[in-house]
Amino acid sequence: MSILILAEHDNTAINPATLSTIAAAKQIGGEIHVLVTGADCAAAANSAAQADGVAKVFKADAAELAHHLAENIAPIIVELASGYSHILAPSSTFAKNVMPRAAALLDTQQISDISAVIDADTFERPVYAGNAIATVKSSDTLKLITVRGTNFDAVAAEGGSAAIEDVASKGDSGLSSFEDLAVVKSDRPELTSADIVVSGGRGVGSKEDFALIEQLADKLGAAVGASRAAVDAGYVPNDYQVGQTGKVVAPSLYIATGISGAIQHLAGMKDSKIIVAINKDEDAPIFDVADYGLVADLFDAVPELIEKL
Repeated sequence: MSILILAEHDNTAINPATLSTIAAAKQIGGEIHVLVTGADCAAAANSAAQADGVAKVFKADAAELAHHLAENIAPIIVELASGYSHILAPSSTFAKNVMPRAAALLDTQQISDISAVIDADTFERPVYAGNAIATVKSSDTLKLITVRGTNFDAVAAEGGSAAIEDVASKGDSGLSSFEDLAVVKSDRPELTSADIVVSGGRGVGSKEDFALIEQLADKLGAAVGASRAAVDAGYVPNDYQVGQTGKVVAPSLYIATGISGAIQHLAGMKDSKIIVAINKDEDAPIFDVADYGLVADLFDAVPELIEKL
């Protein structure tokens, strides 16, 4: 039994979610191979080769793979699929775009967002915004799976010495084309990989007042997150959103300020190691999952916290 993992990377190194996916593969058991696709992605392939537990790395390096279009990547997965019992990828926007297309081409049912491995055929995955856990058993010969990285401790990024083998691209499918990429540049850590996250909600009140949340984050060297209510109100861009329809995070410390704690938000952060909630409503649901709760007006508590830091 061998497992193929589709790596997510920035052309320099594979990201932490891929390392967590390798950890999930180790629980399934079997030889682990990694597929790195892109243009000028040799450094990312070298990074994958150094990850603990990886036996082989496939590198597909071609101009048509530069922007990670699913229509160009899926045929490579299909070409390699016959040698594997499982094909895994991080449960991210990238993989959620590629994996369903590959599953359709392979005529197999994808299992999405697994949070635990029971055995090689059986997995757990959250449903109803994480309020219930479904146990799913697949009888498919080939299983395509996306992995919720926050539920698996990432393997070591160094220590491995896997061989790297070049594989050919299947060319440009002509089904889609890259138009533009708007990247938000920030000196703060990336939200899904940050060790500390400071999030603000509707209680922050305005785009201008959200600067207070950003000041606290900068003091702590943290990433900035937000609830959907704050995003919908226009306080911050939607790439800050944490929750069921946003990003799933599990930092060592999550500070929720002015966030009531709707189940959709909790689904994106309740696996955080330590949760601190600041809210003036003592009945706010966020206090049900918080390790530490402060019933206070955030406009009094946060400036004082910033001053003491």
